[in-house]
Amino acid sequence: MIIPSSPIVLIHLCIILPCVVFGTYLIFAKKGTQFHKTIGKVYMILMGLTGILTLFIPAQVGQRIFNHFGLLHLLSILTIYTVPKAWFAIKRGDVKTHKNSMIRLYVGGIIIAGSFAIFAPGRYLHTLFFN
Repeated sequence: MIIPSSPIVLIHLCIILPCVVFGTYLIFAKKGTQFHKTIGKVYMILMGLTGILTLFIPAQVGQRIFNHFGLLHLLSILTIYTVPKAWFAIKRGDVKTHKNSMIRLYVGGIIIAGSFAIFAPGRYLHTLFFN
């Protein structure tokens, strides 16, 4: 098995993998139940942590800004912005904003970022799955 070159990448994977499962469940499950609320809180905390954590992982593919940040880091910023937005929206009863924010978070933070991580040559998950 190929081990990530950085402990921060391994920590990120350990945080984001449950998010893939929880986020997928939350997208399709009945909304408003106590279980939805509990898993949703865990999901939002983990996504917030991973959004912050990914800022410390240097870009491995493509052009870099300050020899560190790449285009994928824009999704980190989206995550850091979206998690509190969705959290506060549901706290004030704004279900529409919460729902739209959570869908954007799932699509941007899980689907798009995950696809880049898996399918972009030179990335750890691409190497793990295709080499």
